[in-house]
Amino acid sequence: MGLQVIIFVLYLFYHVQNPVTGLLSAGTDHKDAWVRDNVYSILAVWGLGMAYRKNADRDEDKAKAYELEQRVVKLFGEFLLKCFTFEISGAFQVDKVEKFKRTQSTKDCLHAKYNSATCATVVGDDQWGHLQVDATSLYLLFLAQMTASGLRIIFTLDEVTFIQNLVFYIEAAYKVADYGIWERGDKTNQGIPELNASSVGMAKAALEAIDELDLFGAHGGHKSVIHVLPDEVEHCQSILYSMLPRASTSKEIDAGLLSIISYPAFAVEDINLVNLTKSEIISKLQGRYGCCRFLRDGYKTPREDPSRLHYDPAELKLFENIECEWPVFWTYFLIDGVFNEDKIQVEEYREALEGILIREKNGIVLMPELYAVPSEKVDEEYENPHSVDRIPVGKLPHLWGQSLYILSCLLAEGFLAAGEIDPLNRRFSTGFKPDVVVQVTVLAETNQIKNLLQDHGINVQSIADIHPLRVQPARILSNLYTMLGRNENMKLSGRPHRHIGVLGTSKLYVIRNQIFAFTPQVRTCLSILD
Repeated sequence: MGLQVIIFVLYLFYHVQNPVTGLLSAGTDHKDAWVRDNVYSILAVWGLGMAYRKNADRDEDKAKAYELEQRVVKLFGEFLLKCFTFEISGAFQVDKVEKFKRTQSTKDCLHAKYNSATCATVVGDDQWGHLQVDATSLYLLFLAQMTASGLRIIFTLDEVTFIQNLVFYIEAAYKVADYGIWERGDKTNQGIPELNASSVGMAKAALEAIDELDLFGAHGGHKSVIHVLPDEVEHCQSILYSMLPRASTSKEIDAGLLSIISYPAFAVEDINLVNLTKSEIISKLQGRYGCCRFLRDGYKTPREDPSRLHYDPAELKLFENIECEWPVFWTYFLIDGVFNEDKIQVEEYREALEGILIREKNGIVLMPELYAVPSEKVDEEYENPHSVDRIPVGKLPHLWGQSLYILSCLLAEGFLAAGEIDPLNRRFSTGFKPDVVVQVTVLAETNQIKNLLQDHGINVQSIADIHPLRVQPARILSNLYTMLGRNENMKLSGRPHRHIGVLGTSKLYVIRNQIFAFTPQVRTCLSILD
């Protein structure tokens, strides 16, 4: 396996990674760099770098480990410094972050792909399904994981404030309809965004992972720490749990949910819901060559018309039972087996992958993007699903899948431990947790109210009695949060003025060496009695 890893990494370096920007193009014949694909594709490099450092017994090995780690840093840094803040046609991508925090419009979002050589955007705001909350969330999740592993990716406070604003960008994912992990939105492929469990789950994971993380690592201070309001995480969790195992309004189930219920997000804490979702994916989407993305997915099937961007709703029936199968999803099952210490699952999917990977003359194995039904056997497959031998179609290698396959092999063969690619311990999300005990403190706003309560046998303290701890209403906390992430140089205004939930006011805050508590925000309702 060692030779396979090294050759793949060399392929990345010399064929698809731009030497100037560090971005990974989709292939040798395709110069666009997708945010999501870049994050997944660089994981093999990150894993190999840690394996070298862990097992280095020579200076040469230490040098290789350092170079591999810096390749990762370069890619993540370039996305932050160039793509997310790039000026094109007089407008900065960073301006989109500022607008989207308030409008949550598909035309104000960050772009999903960029030119790998220039970091410029490649299509217009309304010419692609750019709003993909899961892609931005995936970037933040691995930024947090890699920073926790010891990599130094963020170097300035300007970058810190931008990351803080990216947190504000994704924190409302629970109510944002986007185009999802497959960039198409509604399954009918009409370009209609919808609420996607994969986006909500990845946003929840990113918010949890980056909360209270010092982006400068051991060299930071309070200014380089990222803050997340716990209410936003709770909102994401509530919506996610209400959706699963369904992926969205139009998709009954989606294999992309594997990234939510297991590595890398581990966003679901209910083990029963995890198992139910996994079971649904296996029973409804798994085939002989991998899993199809979702039911009636027409992408690259013989019956799809590639000259048209959208389908007619009635066309979906044409794709039934002939959906393309993606080997990449078996790598998720393989990694899941490693994390769960399920040797049977690990062996099952390693053997399955060995049977469908394409072997080159030099012995190198490559993972194709997907397997499709041959055009002359469509009717046969439609009548008898999973009976026809399929052919590899699309990119070869599929960088996202190849990278996860290599990472899974490094784990399965003992070169890496689970904790090394999950230093924030998200894999324990389904573990036992003690019951939450809710404690409520009653304070009298004035001494007059305090005395009145005492007359009725209720002994409480007044706000003045608990000095030096200061008590303020929740609207003050909301105002304070608007200062977080504010950066005049980058024209970032910080968090929009939004309601602060009960979890946000259940914490004590240290502000300029003073301890503050905030009362819950109460919404008064007037009822009209007949």
